[in-house]
Amino acid sequence: MSKPIVGTAGWSVDRKVERFARTGSMLERYASVFGGVEVNSSFYRRHQPATWQRWHDSVPGSFMFAVKLARTVTHERALVDADAEIETFFADVAPLQGKLGPILVQLPPKLEFVPPVALAFLKCLRKRWSGRVEIEPRHVSWSDRSALGVLRDHDIGLVYADPQGSELRKVAIESRSSYLRLHGSPKVYFSSYSAEDLTGFAALLGPHSWCIFDNTASGAAQINGIEMLDILGG
Repeated sequence: MSKPIVGTAGWSVDRKVERFARTGSMLERYASVFGGVEVNSSFYRRHQPATWQRWHDSVPGSFMFAVKLARTVTHERALVDADAEIETFFADVAPLQGKLGPILVQLPPKLEFVPPVALAFLKCLRKRWSGRVEIEPRHVSWSDRSALGVLRDHDIGLVYADPQGSELRKVAIESRSSYLRLHGSPKVYFSSYSAEDLTGFAALLGPHSWCIFDNTASGAAQINGIEMLDILGG
């Protein structure tokens, strides 16, 4: 049975944390502890194929990359007529080959669920990628039954985020979300999670789940990630 993948957004490593390997690149040292990572930089800019290839070659065979879809698709085009941008994105990440895990689609807070737009976008996305897709909507309209039905019909996972609006959190739990993005609370990107918090999050994780800590600004992410691994027994 596959264990949950625990990691952070990016692969920053603190030399004071003894569990990481002492030699190698930052990514190699990160991969000595965690089984996966979320690449957020792909949201902001494109990377050269050689960069993706280097990352692929730097990690063990079982290591996986979750990659955030480019903002040209989600924020600039707002999912509309983004076929060319989607094609470019997948051409860029192709060097990851079998180490390419979930594609993360984070939507702008004000982007509402509009059925024709969502259907056209998901149809285009699925023509290009049959693998795992996780979506993090932030507008409450995506918690509507019709929106959830569209996501389900296209085999799109719903992200459980913290913090998150109550309705979206409710439906993420009900749909047994298998991708947790923990941004830090109460101070987003900074706050560390308590042992009680982490135990509660661990209870949501199934065999194929991902648990990504995005409270990176204070260095809490890697500590919380290691604590989560210990809770899960690995």
